[in-house]
Amino acid sequence: MGSIKGLGPIVKGELIFREEDYGKPINEKLSEILRRNTSKNDFANIAIQSNVSFSTIRDVVYRTNSLTKLNANAISLLIHAAYENSFAYKLQAEGDILYLGNLLKI
Repeated sequence: MGSIKGLGPIVKGELIFREEDYGKPINEKLSEILRRNTSKNDFANIAIQSNVSFSTIRDVVYRTNSLTKLNANAISLLIHAAYENSFAYKLQAEGDILYLGNLLKI
């Protein structure tokens, strides 16, 4: 991973996926985590960036389409987006807990 200024993250699918991962749906845990931590906007942005259609990305995430070497880069970028989003959600939740705790005098 890494990034080039203005171009977003550089993630290599071959470093994330093994040869035996191709030709079948992603595992259920990865699917669940990607669905929980990404949005339609993430799908759309990655579709543009990776030249893989929005519907292909969605279908791989929802396990109705298999992972291929052609869509692996898009899924790798989505994993990166989910990773970043999960930190943002965590920070937001921590702030919410503090605010609500103050209201409840906890």
